[in-house]
Amino acid sequence: MTIDDGEAARHKAKMEKRKAVQDAEVAGKTLEKGLLIVNTGPGKGKSTAAFGLILRALGHGWRIGVVQFIKGAWSTGERRALEAFGDQISWHSMGEGFTWETQDKARDIAAATRAFEKAKELMADESIRLLVLDELNIALRYDYLPLAEVVAVLQARRPGLHIVVTGRNAKPELIDAADLVTEMTLVKHHFAAGVKAQEGIEF
Repeated sequence: MTIDDGEAARHKAKMEKRKAVQDAEVAGKTLEKGLLIVNTGPGKGKSTAAFGLILRALGHGWRIGVVQFIKGAWSTGERRALEAFGDQISWHSMGEGFTWETQDKARDIAAATRAFEKAKELMADESIRLLVLDELNIALRYDYLPLAEVVAVLQARRPGLHIVVTGRNAKPELIDAADLVTEMTLVKHHFAAGVKAQEGIEF
């Protein structure tokens, strides 16, 4: 592609204006705080995004906590990879599988309660800077945990702690309390074409 001098000059002027706007916007952001992040929606990628954030934080030497509320202790690629970081990762898979697998609400409530107690323990550990509460939204959706208490605990986190909550159907109260909410939109999914969950993609 050939760019003539006039087009190059117009582009440079446009980018100079854009840079001035960007620089002014960045300069106006002065707060630094631990964020409550919610990844929700019907599309794929909620937990995957959280694990990507973990990788970024590990690159800065952070210590990370993970509590999985629904997923059981089966072996997954992300768990094997992240546990290679040793003591930088405190990983706890405390679910017993999805509710249609256990078919026992009392058992699911007990598992979710244990997982939330572990989450509170990790929140109190000042060496942990990022805590992922994987599929907490599912536990809240099925009323396995008291919503108001969970939201209050998350809001009362210490100032420097970032928390990521994943799972479909985030409750409005949690969305209101969050600093950042991303909704994964389902446009197309390979499951609909009969493709099964595959190693390295789903687990």
